[in-house]
Amino acid sequence: MNNHPKHRSAVAAILATATLVLTGCVTNEELGNPDGWEEILPPAKPELVGMVPQKFQDKGTLSVGANTPYAPNEFKDSQGKIIGFEMDLVRAAGSKLGLDVVPRQMDFNLILPAVSAGTIDVGASAFTDTEERQKSYDFVDFFSAGIAWATQPGREKSIDPSDACGLTVAVQKGTYSDTDEVEEKSQACVEDGKPAIDKLVYPTADAAATATILKRADAYSSDSSVIAYAIQRSEDKLVQIGDAFDTAPFGWAFPKGSELGHAFAAALQDMMDDGTYEKILEPWGLEEGALDEVTFNLKPLPQARQRHNQLPAATGNRKRRGTNRTMNRRRREHR
Repeated sequence: MNNHPKHRSAVAAILATATLVLTGCVTNEELGNPDGWEEILPPAKPELVGMVPQKFQDKGTLSVGANTPYAPNEFKDSQGKIIGFEMDLVRAAGSKLGLDVVPRQMDFNLILPAVSAGTIDVGASAFTDTEERQKSYDFVDFFSAGIAWATQPGREKSIDPSDACGLTVAVQKGTYSDTDEVEEKSQACVEDGKPAIDKLVYPTADAAATATILKRADAYSSDSSVIAYAIQRSEDKLVQIGDAFDTAPFGWAFPKGSELGHAFAAALQDMMDDGTYEKILEPWGLEEGALDEVTFNLKPLPQARQRHNQLPAATGNRKRRGTNRTMNRRRREHR
């Protein structure tokens, strides 16, 4: 985190204001499952269960590392349960594999090392699938997201994410918006002789959104799914600035070469084929980011697809769009 006094004081201020009861304030405790949501845990399919490594079949559970709050991907409800559309998807995929998914709250930066060490089985925390990360992990891609900016109503036409020199922008620590996007744009401003972007770094997505609502920041940069849900929860106190950009897929992280990743790829494809996948996304309003086919490390996985094609054909009514939505393959990390 930037150690500039202004950044430290901003963090302290936002943590203090987060305890206030503000109408429309985006806070973790206020969140819950959306209207129309229902728990979807499909029955296990023997053909898919057979793809699961024996040690996981014997255990029957799967530990999944997640960092909250990062709504709508993963966050805690009023009872402390980790919920969100990503958790819904990974629980449903696990169910098809005959496994109970047990989410574990973790520091974001510790999740991937824990996957490598074997202290957790899967990393599911809005990880962008990148070539750099693929050197150490395999990713089952489950959703397409981009970067989006939000601001207070009435300011959306006066702020341009591609020309934000001199503005104050809130970000969550460790996200792509923090480590790459805003930093690179600020550096370009300085090189052009313009004022740098004043980046305010916050520990959570909630805090960054709240800072923008309270006008401590001119804008808030994050994943498009996070921005969309923050706007929905803000009760008209946030609006999106233009369209999302730099779209790329989120993926679940597995140890490199793990057969468990192959099993999850087949289970997720089965969910796409039978309609379970889109049924989970619909209450969250995230159909626009849906994929048509599973990709593994950004590419179709012949081994997983070959195995999946040997399974009985699904009978769902899902309308196929033929191919994945076009994704900008710029290699970067949202989170």
